[in-house]
Amino acid sequence: MDVLGVFLILLAVGFFAGSHIEKKHLQDLHDREYRTRQIKLVNIGAKTQLQEVDRSKLFVGSVVISSDYFKTFVAGWMNFFGGRITVFESLVERGRREAILRMKEEAMQWGARQVVNVRLETAELGGNNGNGVVSVEIIAYGTGVQ
Repeated sequence: MDVLGVFLILLAVGFFAGSHIEKKHLQDLHDREYRTRQIKLVNIGAKTQLQEVDRSKLFVGSVVISSDYFKTFVAGWMNFFGGRITVFESLVERGRREAILRMKEEAMQWGARQVVNVRLETAELGGNNGNGVVSVEIIAYGTGVQ
C-alpha cells in the first residue's frame, strides 16, 4: 500500500471516528443540560444587588478539548486558502457547553439555586507548535448563591 492510500485511510478513519465521538458528546451535553436546567445562570455585573442570599461560593468548570485528525487536516487547507476556519467552531461550542455544565453540576451538588456573574475564558493550546495538534481550554466560573 502506498503512502497516499495510508493517508486516505487515516483521513477516513479520522472523519468517521471524530464524527461519531462528536455526536455522542453533543447528545451527552443535551441530556446533562436538561438535567441541570433548574440552575439559572445570570450574567450580571458584580455590583448588582441580589435578593435573599444566605451563602455564596465560587464555582469553576474547566475542560480541554482537542481536535481530531480530520478537522486538523481540513483546517490546514482552509488556513492555506484563507477564510474562516469553521471546523473548529463546533470544538469551541462543545468546550463552552461542557465547561458551563461542569460548573453548574458542581453548584447543584452544593445546593445553589443560581450562579451569578458567569464568565468564560478561552485559551488555545498547542496550535503553533508545529505538530498540528489543536486544543482549546475553556474555563467557566461564577458565584453560586443559596
